[in-house]
Amino acid sequence: MKDRQIPQERLDLLWILAYAAALLFILRLVNLQVLGGAHYREIAEKNRTQIIAQAAPRGRIFSADEVALVTSKPSFSLIYFPGQAKTGPEIDRMARALAKPLGADYDELRRNIYKAASREKPVRLAENLPPKIMLALSELKALYPGVDVIVEARRYYPFGAYLSHLVGYIGRMDAREWDSRSRDKNYSMDSRLGKAGLEQMYEKELKGKDGGIYLEVDSRGKLNRVLESRKWIPGADIFLTIDSKAQSAAEEGLKKSISGKGAVVALDPRSGAVLAFASAPDYDPNMFVLSGSEKEGLSAGKILPEFNVALQGSYPPGSIFKIITSAAILESGRVSPDEKFYCPGYYDAGSRIFKCWQKKGHGQVSFIEGLAGSCDVYFYCAGQRAGALAIERFSRAFRLGQTSGIPLPGEKAGNVFGPSLRAARKSYWFIGDTLNQAIGQGETLMTPMQAAGLIASVANGGIFHRPYYVDRIVKSDGQLFYQGKSETLSRVQLKDSTWELIREGLHSVVLEGTGQAAKITGAEIYGKTGTAQNPQGKDHAWFVAYATVNNEPSRIAVAVLVEHGEHGASAAAPIAKAVIEAALRSELSSKNRPAAPVAPPQGPGLPQPASPGGII
Repeated sequence: MKDRQIPQERLDLLWILAYAAALLFILRLVNLQVLGGAHYREIAEKNRTQIIAQAAPRGRIFSADEVALVTSKPSFSLIYFPGQAKTGPEIDRMARALAKPLGADYDELRRNIYKAASREKPVRLAENLPPKIMLALSELKALYPGVDVIVEARRYYPFGAYLSHLVGYIGRMDAREWDSRSRDKNYSMDSRLGKAGLEQMYEKELKGKDGGIYLEVDSRGKLNRVLESRKWIPGADIFLTIDSKAQSAAEEGLKKSISGKGAVVALDPRSGAVLAFASAPDYDPNMFVLSGSEKEGLSAGKILPEFNVALQGSYPPGSIFKIITSAAILESGRVSPDEKFYCPGYYDAGSRIFKCWQKKGHGQVSFIEGLAGSCDVYFYCAGQRAGALAIERFSRAFRLGQTSGIPLPGEKAGNVFGPSLRAARKSYWFIGDTLNQAIGQGETLMTPMQAAGLIASVANGGIFHRPYYVDRIVKSDGQLFYQGKSETLSRVQLKDSTWELIREGLHSVVLEGTGQAAKITGAEIYGKTGTAQNPQGKDHAWFVAYATVNNEPSRIAVAVLVEHGEHGASAAAPIAKAVIEAALRSELSSKNRPAAPVAPPQGPGLPQPASPGGII
């Protein structure tokens, strides 16, 4: 018999494999018990408990004068906890009794209750219940054990469409949003979150901490008992820089305009704070939070206009661009401010006749007269003298082709029109291009926000601030969380004499030129009208202006666009006047002149100024 021995090398290999297996087992055990212990305990806890979430009130939103523009109000949901009503006749009687006050289909309601009873899982029978049926349901709660009403917070916009394009709206989370937030314990698949405007930009701050009813379930998910009810924590309150009276004047002016479409943006030239922000047509953010039946009644046949004209609408600036052309002309040194050009009502460019808006002509025109009367022929002649490249350079200096930087989604940058871009595309630049460029036509495009930044820079000596609309954010416990502040983006460097001449020309526009509709007793108004050609229909109307009182630094600059308004002098200037009067009401009153009557926001339950904190 032969003695077979296992070679030592094989024994060593077996021992190595055994040690490796033991090491893997130990590492897995450490991972389960130590590194991943908290995670697996959480999973086990979730398997043991279920939560019926109660949405926390989102933070409120206030205007600068502390009018509550966005709040939350109580919302009632009807819950059925199975385990009490067991028999079929009991469930049938309960379904029949609940169907009438709820206005629900009896068969569908009965099916939902039977399903919940068979699975022994709680179910929401109705949401967003109006307070008027709560008394009836309270009586039924005593008769049918297992039926309960929970209170949640529902977003509420008391003034409807007021400031809608800045505030935005909330809506139910979609699949993509759930993927990015599924690990956040404060969100569930049916949570609502900000979808547009500052509701979206400040979602983290506005979102409170949800409460809920915690239920104990067995291994099969059946309800054992209610463990506890946890109270919500409201979100932080946001106080805006918006002046509610100026905003009302802006919205009212657009509604009454010839087309009802356009935008108004008012800025504080000293800081970039947004004083008014209106875009028409607007929409009611309540549409996105109403229940199905409520929404059906309000939105029948309506398309919600979410397009933000103030930020996303790019238009030829027309004659308001002559402010930029003026800077190029005066800085070039090629045209004396006193030099006059003759305007017969047209300019002969050789191959084409370019008309002035004043068909009979302006006669002999100097710089101040040309700006005050918005003489196209003056700017044709002087703009050619300054040169297309100079006009393009100052377009960029005044931040055309760049977004303003306001923290809102979807802002457009407009478009700079000039010979360098044509050269980059290996295309030609013609004399007609320079003539169109000089008066803000051609391919030049500007948003109302950019126009507001332009006139604000004239008011403050060339400074472009990043526009901001949040003054401060205050937590529900009263703690200051955030304070808004001014941020300088760039500065236009012009000679003092250039600034003085431009301002003198803009003052003359209002005193004796095309902008006389914007005159305000007690204030000095500096403005520029604009009528922009529109190949799709009637011309668009522009007006930009800033105001000073008692020679103090200007604290309001405003840009108004009325789509298809035809004439800036008649369509846009009166709106700017109303906004300025509303914003300067205290200063104008101090000069013994009553402020222009501006209607406050109208809506159900006008809120009073409130202090930070609280639910509504």
